[in-house]
This record gives sequence, structure tokens and C-alpha cells, in this order.
Amino acid sequence: MNVLSLFDGMSCGQIALNRAGVKYDKYFASEVDKYAIKVAQANYPHTHHMGDVKQVQKSYFIDDPIDLLMGGSPCQGFSVAGKQLDFDDPRSKLFFEFVRLKNELQPKYFLMENVPMKQECQDIISKYLGVQPVTINSSLFSAQNRKRLYWTNIPFDIPTDDKGTILQDILEDGIANEAMTNQDGKAHCITARYNGAVWWNSIQRKQRTMVQVGEADNIKGFDSIKRIYSPNGKAPTLTTMQGGHREPKVAIGRIVNRRLDENGVRKDNQLELPLSTQLEISDSDKSNCLTTVNKDNVVVEGMQWRKLTPLECERLQTVPDNYTNHVSNSQRYKMLGNGWTVDVIAHIMKGIKNVD
Repeated sequence: MNVLSLFDGMSCGQIALNRAGVKYDKYFASEVDKYAIKVAQANYPHTHHMGDVKQVQKSYFIDDPIDLLMGGSPCQGFSVAGKQLDFDDPRSKLFFEFVRLKNELQPKYFLMENVPMKQECQDIISKYLGVQPVTINSSLFSAQNRKRLYWTNIPFDIPTDDKGTILQDILEDGIANEAMTNQDGKAHCITARYNGAVWWNSIQRKQRTMVQVGEADNIKGFDSIKRIYSPNGKAPTLTTMQGGHREPKVAIGRIVNRRLDENGVRKDNQLELPLSTQLEISDSDKSNCLTTVNKDNVVVEGMQWRKLTPLECERLQTVPDNYTNHVSNSQRYKMLGNGWTVDVIAHIMKGIKNVD
């Protein structure tokens, strides 16, 4: 089987194929980012790099017909989180290069990945590809909340079960933390984001939810980059994280577990109740200031925060540890934000193995 991966990035497709046990003969990759190519080449030196997708022609594959075409065209023009520039955005128009090569090469299988988008854009893509997308959240496979659309003719079972991975599972040991304090050295109060701020049995239930426990007041910019998340929940979606403290941030500290009834009332003597993690909220809708004193239902004792490391972001994307360590950290963050969650792709690719 020969594979053509468009917008290949750091070659998550090859990791996924290998993880799924799908054998292939040649892997052709179209990519223009020199750092992503460097990482792909370091891990898969036999990759056939072909440069700009607009220069890839049918004639290149006369002796090596393509059986699988896959790719995720740049999403900046589609994303519901972006400016919604749609198909007028030059980056979005690269999608039609995927369509062109699909029509010219007639591969047995194809896979297109992209971000959640306006329905009208989704319908256009579905029309050209001839299939409707499947929405899969990476949180089923990893500690990252990351919804993506997948258009494919590969037969596979749509995943529904959460493997139960949370942030705590992917954190490195011995990483320096940044104290969540203000200029006078006092602990910050943290703003509540959820009514009651009670997350039932987040450890036992392994919820597919992000648990925001505060904001870093010493960071300037949009609220989204100030958010600090509990290690007992999921991480937010990785982006290209280019400067400005855009890396996801995790709270570090001892988690206090309590036995709570269905109304959130503490019942430590009722041993039949499962342990729950809770953050206490005051009447002013603010949490108690974080201190080193144990208080009922409060995450306490040295609460600090730090950014996720590149290795931890690799784990969020289910990429092998240190796969991207051939380039600078800033480039590692960027390509990981642009990349695929490998275990999601591997799950889809197993459909090829089951058929062939």
C-alpha cells in the first residue's frame, strides 16, 4: 500500500499507521514547514517529501499508485474559534488541492480531518468528498478536549468509551512551578467558572470535561490564555501556541477529596459514597484564597501553576515521548498544536487493517 499525506506536518499519519498495524510500502508527504519536515525526517528517514501541495502532480505516481490519501488542510479559515473567513481565505482554499488529488489519483481510501466549522462550510466539504463527517473528541483517547471532524470512506466503529486519561496521567515529575501569587506575595483569589464549582467524582468517573480552577492574574492578554486547569480533568485544545503564554496551564497542589451526597453536602462518615474532588465557592461567586491551610472541600496546600511542557503536549496528542525534540520548544509547541491526536487516527486506520 502506498500513502500520500497532504499537509503532513510532523507525520502523525505514519505514527498512526504503525500504531494501527497497517503496513505500507511508500509514504509520500507534502509539507512546506522546514521544522515539521525535520522532525518527520528524523523519525521516518524513508519518507518521500514532495514539498508544496500545489506542485504535486498525478504523473509523480505512475509507478506508485496511491491507495490511501489523507490530510488536514489548514483550518484558520474554517474554525468556529477563528474569524470565519471560510473559503475566501487562501489557506482554506488548500482544501481543493486535496479534492484535486483525490479525483486525479482515485485512492481506495481517503481521510480528511478538520476543525468544527459553520454548517455551510461543512456541507461544501461533504459535497466534494461524497461523505458526511464524523465528530470525534480526542478526550476519548487522551487528556485533551479536542473536537475534530473526520471525512472518510474507511469503515470503522465510532468510538464512544472514554479511556479515562486525565491531565494528572500525563504530567512530568520535577517540573518547576510558578506560584499563583500577586505582587505583594499573597495568594490570588481565583474566579469561579461553574455554578457551585463541584465536579463529581472526577477521578472515578474520568469525565470528558475540563476543570478550570482559576486564572493567572500576572499574565496579560485574552482570558483564554490565563485559564488554569485542574490535573483531575482534561486539557483544553492545543493550538499553535506561538508566544504570549498560550501554552495550557495546570494547577499543581494537593487535592483534597471528600465524600459528598447528591446535594454536594459533605458526608465523610458515609463510606458508601465515593470520594469527590470539590472547590468551595463563596457567596460572592469567588473561591476562597488558596492557602496552605486545609479547609473543607478546597484544593489547598501550596497551590501553584505552570505551563505544560512540550513533552506533556506530546502526550496530549498521544505522540511518542520526545518525538519532536529535534527542534526548538517554540517549534515543538507549534507543530503539536497543528498535529493530529495519533490514537484517534490509529483507531480509524484499524478499519483498513480489518478490511484488507
